[in-house]
Parts: sequence; structure tokens; C-alpha cells
Amino acid sequence: MARKKEIGRSKILNIAYKMVVKDGIESLTARNIAKAGHFSTQPLYLEFKSMDELRTEVLSKIAENLKNEILQKKYTGQPLIDMDLSYIDFAQEHENLFRAMFVDGKFGSKIISDTLINVGISKFKEQFKDSDNSNEKIKNIVVANWITTIGIASLIVNGIASFSQKQIVNVLSAQINDAILNDWLSETSQVSLFDTDDKGSNKKGK
Repeated sequence: MARKKEIGRSKILNIAYKMVVKDGIESLTARNIAKAGHFSTQPLYLEFKSMDELRTEVLSKIAENLKNEILQKKYTGQPLIDMDLSYIDFAQEHENLFRAMFVDGKFGSKIISDTLINVGISKFKEQFKDSDNSNEKIKNIVVANWITTIGIASLIVNGIASFSQKQIVNVLSAQINDAILNDWLSETSQVSLFDTDDKGSNKKGK
């Protein structure tokens, strides 16, 4: 009878995910994961081709949680605004994970950035059912909305400012309406915040 594998892919991934939530993406090294799981580094390289593959799996898990749970809370009955408020709450409750999603001032993962954009587009279409904006215009509106939302979250998390929910909703509503009327992102082909690597993995981590 074959011996049951004690250190499998799922266990390693769960340990790595918890490490990222607690200490950020920079903590994700083979040695740190092995130490946290009380095993050698050998199972990591048996289950994953490289640390980049493991990081990608962790970021995919974060993206899935963002899409299906974190960004689905209800506050005002306005889907796009509710997504923003969900993200701001998430940033405060999981500060290290919030910080882990950024590298050099922008998203360290195309997986994460694509998830935020796609959820935002879905929420915009849900909130503005009668909108006749093109897909490109809607994406620009959503990117502008994320810039504002992430900015507010960063101010709060870093203790620079504090806002009531009503103040946040007022700012977000004004920004969304302005972005609908004035497509101020149309003249640029790239927004550095969402300019990520194509592999979906952290650029710095080894």
C-alpha cells in the first residue's frame, strides 16, 4: 500500500497564503514556508516547479477571494460604490495583504489587477444598466474609480486621514459621475498603477 503524502500541494499553498496575509509577499521564500510548516524545502520543489509558480498560485487565491467574497459586501445598494467600500474595509482589516498586492507603487500581479478591473466593470454595468458607454470608456471609468478607491484606502491605512462612510460615498459618487462625463484617461494608453508584469507574479521575489 502506497504511503499517504503528508506534505501536499494544498497544504503548502495554504501555509504560503497565510504567510502573505500576515507578513506580505516578500516573506514568501522556500525557507520561510518550510519553517512555518515544520518540514524541509524538498516538498515545495516536488509540488511546484518554482517559487514563481507558487507565488502565482497564492496570488490567484487572493484574486479568487477578492472576486467571490471580499468585494461582494452590501452597504448602499449601489454595486460599484459597495465594491469600493468593500475594498476599503478589506484594506483596513487586512493591512499586510493590502500592502502585499503592490510592488514599487503599482500592482505586483496582473492576476490581481485584471480581477479588480473585471469586477469593477461588472459592478458598473450592474449599477448603470442604461449606460450606452463603450467598453473602452467603461474600463477608463473603472480604472479612475480604482485610483480614487485605492487612494482613500491608502490614506486610511497609513493613518494620514480618516473619513466617515458618508464622506467616502460622496467623494466616490462625485468621482464616478465626473469620470462618466469627462473621460480624462482617454489620452493615455497606460496607467502605471495597473502596468504589471505578464506572469502574474511578484517582480522582486526570488
